[in-house]
Amino acid sequence: MATEATVNSAASPGLPTPARKEYYWLRSFAAGGIAGCCAKTTIAPLDRVKILLQAHNPHYKDLGVFATLRSVPQKEGYLGLYKGNGAMMVRIFPYGAIQFMAFDQYKKLLSKKLGISGHVHRLMAGSMAGITAVICTYPLDVIRVRLAFQVKGHHRYTGIIHAFQTIYKSEGGVSGFYRGLMPTVIGMAPYAGFSFFTFGTLKSLGLAHAPTLLGRPSSDNPEVLVLKTHVNLLCGGIAGAIAQTISYPLDVARRRMQLGSILPDSKKCLTLSNTLKHVYTTYGVKKGLYRGLSLNYIRCIPSQAVAFTTYEFMKQTLHLN
Repeated sequence: MATEATVNSAASPGLPTPARKEYYWLRSFAAGGIAGCCAKTTIAPLDRVKILLQAHNPHYKDLGVFATLRSVPQKEGYLGLYKGNGAMMVRIFPYGAIQFMAFDQYKKLLSKKLGISGHVHRLMAGSMAGITAVICTYPLDVIRVRLAFQVKGHHRYTGIIHAFQTIYKSEGGVSGFYRGLMPTVIGMAPYAGFSFFTFGTLKSLGLAHAPTLLGRPSSDNPEVLVLKTHVNLLCGGIAGAIAQTISYPLDVARRRMQLGSILPDSKKCLTLSNTLKHVYTTYGVKKGLYRGLSLNYIRCIPSQAVAFTTYEFMKQTLHLN
């Protein structure tokens, strides 16, 4: 998700032109991956609580967001808030890298090859980038969710490798790693699409109408205007909140399908439609389809702030502007 506006096409100082071109993909991959890791580590405790609430973990099923945040350290120690974060880092680095790179490539493809431009190409490119990143990293997400769902003293998996081996042997081989892929893909399309679309639209409008107030020159190329940090925070928060509200029920269904045999009602969560119907019938809208949504709103601002700020910093450090 680019956060810069090109003011002039002049080459920037810093790296020779051949080097900037030759290593662009590698540097872009690193920038997106590091940004994703920093953002996810910042909100790891909130992610753990979200998984526990979404899937109605029996140890925390009667608690709310803040009560769970207090209860986890009491039962499992403070490191319990970061359970599954190691698997998350293994997944999120390639996920963030692929998503940022794919967005730029899809945007160029849509505008140059298909003639689609304006706000629509942001929405389409964002959706396609999100889906691409999800498909490439989905097995790692399944592992991360399984590890995060475990409670101290009730471990089914001892680590990432053991989880891979157990799921492969007991849940149908490779197909076991792709439970819940369909709701994930369906949910990611509107989530990533509206996230990129909203942020990109707010960014272009801000830099077009108030460049001095909202923007500043990039440190690696003064001819490029980038958003100020607090503006990144605001635009990213708004984009995340809108995207999350639209796609959240699908995220709930995805988590329950990913957890598979761990849940006592797993047989009712084999397909997307059955899972949504079961959650709605059993728990309703507020306590089922949108359970834990308030936590996601709390996650949006810090997550997007760290992601965009880190990505912008890495782009300037690696001379990507």
